[in-house]
Amino acid sequence: MTGGDVAGVKPAPASPPPPLDWKFSQVFGERTAGEEVQEVDIISAIEFDKSGDHLATGDRGGRVVLFERTDTKEQGGSRKDLEKTDYPRTRHPEFRYKTEFQSHEPEFDYLKSLEIEEKINKIRWCQTANGALFLLSTNDKTIKYWKVQEKKIKKVADLNLDPLKAVGNGSIASSSISSVSNLSNTANGEYKDKSSTSLNKDFSAGAPQSLRLPVVTSNETNLVARCRRVYAHAHDYHINSISNNSDGETFISADDLRINLWNLEISNQSFNIVDVKPANMEDLTEVITSAEFHPTHCNTLAYSSSKGSIRLIDLRQSALCDRHSKLFEEHESPGSRSFFTEIIASISDIKFSRDGRYILSRDYMTLKLWDINMDSGPVSTFQVHEYLRPRLCDLYENDSIFDKFECCLSGDGTRVATGSYSNLFRVFGLSPNSTEDTTLEASKNPMRRQVQQTPARSLSSSLTRVVRRGGESPGNDTTLDFTTKLLHLAWHPTENSIACAAANSLYMYYA
Repeated sequence: MTGGDVAGVKPAPASPPPPLDWKFSQVFGERTAGEEVQEVDIISAIEFDKSGDHLATGDRGGRVVLFERTDTKEQGGSRKDLEKTDYPRTRHPEFRYKTEFQSHEPEFDYLKSLEIEEKINKIRWCQTANGALFLLSTNDKTIKYWKVQEKKIKKVADLNLDPLKAVGNGSIASSSISSVSNLSNTANGEYKDKSSTSLNKDFSAGAPQSLRLPVVTSNETNLVARCRRVYAHAHDYHINSISNNSDGETFISADDLRINLWNLEISNQSFNIVDVKPANMEDLTEVITSAEFHPTHCNTLAYSSSKGSIRLIDLRQSALCDRHSKLFEEHESPGSRSFFTEIIASISDIKFSRDGRYILSRDYMTLKLWDINMDSGPVSTFQVHEYLRPRLCDLYENDSIFDKFECCLSGDGTRVATGSYSNLFRVFGLSPNSTEDTTLEASKNPMRRQVQQTPARSLSSSLTRVVRRGGESPGNDTTLDFTTKLLHLAWHPTENSIACAAANSLYMYYA
């Protein structure tokens, strides 16, 4: 026997990776002490592009701000510099402000007597082409397709006129006066230009220096955002999601009751693929809360509901996908139901993992990871702020129970993150036997609120392999500030870097 393993002895399971050590990277729009935040400046959407080299944020004032990565552009072309790229970068990702533009303006729907806010609900990056950036942005009613590219600024730098060799060796004014004197009155009142023949002689004699032409230069460039398409008048209710298809040609938009399929190049029509509106609105029991295309299968998408369920649909089955191919939901035990059960079960966000195997969902109290091949229950459940359960009545009174928190997965699919109150966000490990449970604060000292403790774990049946952890309070819950909430965050697609929004400030962290 040449092998090192003893027959019949299983190798020890691989130990989970250690928890990440998160560090502060950058902040944009940091508030000074006591500074009042303007409502229009509060960030309402964050999105990395697929390469991770660009980051977009949208705010309640209808603006889209773009950032670009700078630390990857400093690699030179020499052999010494190229050899450095063989080793992992020790520098953390650095971004800089690139440009911003006004995406949406406030509008008024005269037919329904409703004000339409300019607030950006979602941003999604599209495929780049010819060095230009493309992205979709939406408010409650209208989706816009933007193209951002560098344009050369053309300026008239000079005229090709030598003042020493002006017309007739005189000034421009004198030449114009002399040209008037060359006009003679004819019998029928018309003017005849005597200089026309002499002008032809001058050109034939080789005197083009008298022709004044502007010299246009374009040394400077400027970023210009141009709206290519406007997709409007297709939703009766507020748009909560947009998602690009992997085919690069289509995307979906979802409101409370319908999901529409669009072609990027056609803005005047869309196809309704999901419609949950009942014939009688009194029979309405649930609404659509989020929708997402599968990252690689162009025919598959998932959408979540206010009842805590996720439906997977196949566009190949029928034109109107009123039947789902899979249903993911977790039933509560009858004895645990209360007035708040359905409210906190409503899913506010779903995300596919990068390989499309898993779906991450966020409801008010928990993060849940679902395997699309197993609809019996979630693979893992993470308690985000279980310590708030005794205070649900207070949260209902101040409407905090209706806050919609987003969630995200790391590019390698080993960790998940979501936000909470007091500008806190949580990071959980997904690896088998992982106990990673990190609480961070959106500030320059992210570990300030970190409590070092062993997370509680309780395993259910091996059928669903549910892991529940993270139910501990990050401190005295009476210190939580429900007015400062971290709703929006995004994980870099290839590195352990997180961008999150705390009011009008954009914080970035790396590990």
